[in-house]
Amino acid sequence: MSRTLVIVGLGLMGGSLARAVKEAGLPWRVRGVARDPATRAAALAAGAVDEAVAGPAEAAGGADLVVLALPVLAVPTAARELAPHLAPGTVVTDVGSTKAALVRAVESVLPPGVPFVGGHPIAGTEESGFTASFAGLYRGARCLLTPGATATPAATALVRELWESVGMRVEELDPAAHDRILAVISHLPHVVAYALVNAAAAAERDVPGLLSYTGGGFRDFTRIAASHPAMWRDICLDNREEVLAAVDLFLAEAGRLRALIAAADGAGLEAAFTAARVVRRSLAPPPRAAERER
Repeated sequence: MSRTLVIVGLGLMGGSLARAVKEAGLPWRVRGVARDPATRAAALAAGAVDEAVAGPAEAAGGADLVVLALPVLAVPTAARELAPHLAPGTVVTDVGSTKAALVRAVESVLPPGVPFVGGHPIAGTEESGFTASFAGLYRGARCLLTPGATATPAATALVRELWESVGMRVEELDPAAHDRILAVISHLPHVVAYALVNAAAAAERDVPGLLSYTGGGFRDFTRIAASHPAMWRDICLDNREEVLAAVDLFLAEAGRLRALIAAADGAGLEAAFTAARVVRRSLAPPPRAAERER
């Protein structure tokens, strides 16, 4: 039986979900929500959505599941706009990279009988917008669900079903645990990449042309610094305490390496590098070559 899936935001994440649902032939009628008329037209032309609307009042009618595919600080606002139009039993989820504060904020604005299941599909690229979306973005990647106080077992099962049906491996985590983990393995690497690029740009002021010598290592390491700045601004602010703790860990380790270099301690440096090499080599490769963490 056909159900109605509403995707609010048709950028990389929302557009890719819409494309994946259609490519898989799933029994969902997909209604896309985007304020930009060009985005709505592109999604319709691509066959990613069955209908495209601009606002929450048009979007919510008859919805079984609503996915808020927006930057994290925009999610509670969108939920508040949708709330008066959502019927009891409609399930709401999101794709945000932070969860504890977001889950509390969304739960506080949704009406009784409308459960919220926090979601974080860990997939993405440094590109943005509907034109960057593609059906295979989620295939083989991991999705973390963070059910809060209003999430019923049936609501969580529905969200799990959606992500598994587009090829994701779904796990559940406490929202606070999610934020502690992601601060280290995702948010910190982005902060470091942005800092490294800015440091190299600063160095180029004294050494003109310095950046023209960058090779594969620099480009690979800093690829994520090309990600959408507003999205990562919101992530750092929404998960501020955990990100700060992760940055402090990194600075302490960087300080330890600096001290070893200053002391010309070759043995200490080799031991530190070897320890890191062992950990890095122990990491399992991504399930597919195209997987990009957000």
